[in-house]
Amino acid sequence: MPYEPPPYLAELTLAEIADLVAQRKLPAVEGWAPQKAGDSKMRIAADGTWYHEGDPIRREAMVRAFAGLLKRDEDGQYWLVTPFEKLTIEVEDAAFIAVDCARADDALVFRLNTDDLVIAGPDHPLRAAGDAETPALYLHVRRGCEARLNRSTWAQLAEIALAEGADENGWQIASKGATFPLLP
Repeated sequence: MPYEPPPYLAELTLAEIADLVAQRKLPAVEGWAPQKAGDSKMRIAADGTWYHEGDPIRREAMVRAFAGLLKRDEDGQYWLVTPFEKLTIEVEDAAFIAVDCARADDALVFRLNTDDLVIAGPDHPLRAAGDAETPALYLHVRRGCEARLNRSTWAQLAEIALAEGADENGWQIASKGATFPLLP
């Protein structure tokens, strides 16, 4: 069965987006307690490219599958988790890249480089890092993992914020009842 990416964000209502998010069935990684641990010999580069033993993983379906098994523990270590083993994975910056953003009703919706859709809000907050000259925005995705907003997505978010009065209210934006600063 061929992979069908989600439609363009700007064409969807919040209800349609919520339905697409609910349809995504992720493995129950939180309930697994594997006894065996090791090293995956994998790395996620700052640009979102996944590598195994130094070579890029070119099959997008493999990246999406691995992304569904990813978690970050309290110590900041990233893991690929299966019911039988957990393997470390090196992450240079963030596990995901946010590549698109849209306003849908009272929510901000982000598409990730893995085609996941995430609705920002209390369960998926935005976090401003860096400094005023080189700000970086991160979106909590799941299991301790974040997505860094790429430059064009940050610009989309800034346009939305400006249209909604960010100059008068400071550089912040609201989604699903939560307010987030856009600058550190």
